[in-house]
Amino acid sequence: MRAHQIMTRSVISVTPDTSIVEAANIMLKRHVSGLTVVNDTGKLVGVVSEGDFIRRSEIGTGRKRGRWLRFILGPGKSASDFVHEHGRKVSEVMTASPVTITEDTALAEIVDHMERNNVKRLPVVRGDKVVGIVSRANLLQAVAGLAREVPDPTADDDHIRSRIIDTMEKNDWCPFGLNVIVRDGIVHLSGVITEERSRQAAIVAAENVEGVKKVHDHLCWVDTMSGVYLNSPEDDDLAKAS
Repeated sequence: MRAHQIMTRSVISVTPDTSIVEAANIMLKRHVSGLTVVNDTGKLVGVVSEGDFIRRSEIGTGRKRGRWLRFILGPGKSASDFVHEHGRKVSEVMTASPVTITEDTALAEIVDHMERNNVKRLPVVRGDKVVGIVSRANLLQAVAGLAREVPDPTADDDHIRSRIIDTMEKNDWCPFGLNVIVRDGIVHLSGVITEERSRQAAIVAAENVEGVKKVHDHLCWVDTMSGVYLNSPEDDDLAKAS
């Protein structure tokens, strides 16, 4: 299995000059934990994630280093910390030159990159342009293990996946962070919904694509006011049975 067969194609991006407040609001509104950063030509220049907002002066979580440690680290490190904690633009807190993968990167290699670099997401690039993103989902390790033991999805599976995504992305009920995995006509849907009726619409949309044999629902429901989330009924049943 390759990156292009599991990646999220609708990538949410900001620019280096986007304000910290705007980036944080986008992540909250779209229920994502990270954003790609692109310049005026669309070239990937960085990634900003929820981890970049942990050490901030506004909430009193800036680093407090002792005098001896400050001496050891030198003024350069203190200066960098100050920029990260007080910066107002994405460029001042983002991770520049992030680790990237291509559409043909094998899933096992993706997992290795994530573990080695301690990251939760990897931008998928074609040249210097972002064409997707692969996030560390709960089932990623399990899928990676499965991918080593069975053949890759067929060309028909790839076509089914593309048709499902194209169909759903045309609708305003399309789940946030929609991800579709297809193997031998068996479809696994994941992402975030904020309206329960969107779950059935997504399932029906997938079922109506020619070649689909069965649809598994892993869509997570999130309450936009409280942030409370619920797993899909199917996943809850699996958890109870295990």
